[in-house]
Amino acid sequence: MLIDTHAHLNFNAFKADADLVIKRTLENDMWVINVGSQYSTSERAVEITKRYEKGIFAAVGLHPIHLEARKVDASEVDSQAIFETRAEEFDYENYKKLAQDPKVVAIGEIGLDYYYKPKTKRKLELFKEKQKETLFKQLELAKALDLPVIFHCRMAHDDLIQTIRQWNNQTLRAVIHCFTGNGEQAQKFLEFGFYLAFNGLIFKKVPALPDPKEIISAIPLDRILLETDSPYLLLPQARGERNEPLNVRFVAEKIAEIKGESYKKIAEFTTQNAKELFQI
Repeated sequence: MLIDTHAHLNFNAFKADADLVIKRTLENDMWVINVGSQYSTSERAVEITKRYEKGIFAAVGLHPIHLEARKVDASEVDSQAIFETRAEEFDYENYKKLAQDPKVVAIGEIGLDYYYKPKTKRKLELFKEKQKETLFKQLELAKALDLPVIFHCRMAHDDLIQTIRQWNNQTLRAVIHCFTGNGEQAQKFLEFGFYLAFNGLIFKKVPALPDPKEIISAIPLDRILLETDSPYLLLPQARGERNEPLNVRFVAEKIAEIKGESYKKIAEFTTQNAKELFQI
């Protein structure tokens, strides 16, 4: 058994066939957590869970890129290379009501994203301040509902570490989704008791990012989670123009290769890790 801890079958890329994708995922003994990035996709993630007795879960949250209106490059999906975001304010009560559904297992994805940062100093300060304020509000929600957090972090790992220290809640349970930080940052997140999740990026050596093989080699098995980030981050072994949860097996195989362990052992550890963090 495998668990894809971060997918977006609630996104438009799966609008026409989400149930078919889920059907073949469940038939292959795989579970999925569908993750929201704004209220509409969070709501859709919850709605999808109601069609299944088991194996399909939801996370709800407001992604930092949805705090401002902008064009976003999602070129990992050929059919949806560019999409536009509309600015959304975090509505605590609406998200709280949504997150109280029994199939919601986390608040996420939430966090910091400095990829589209403004160039002037003052605008940059306001940009970061808004993201951190929204993050704190969502951490309050996670605390109130005793739910773990799925952190999104891009080009902001040191700031996220500092923000978590400011939060100073010893009961915070979390995963850093799509971890792309360095070894020192990984160690700090592990010291917080967090998990680190990996996806198709581990098949690539991106010049601006640390070598994922070195990071994975140093992380204990009981702190690793698997994910696809479907429909994004298409793997080399995948067919078509979008990623999907079935491909999480290739991530497990690659981690087994890097760690010098069996596929079975990676499957057992990562599945147990997901069950423990998300209480599923």
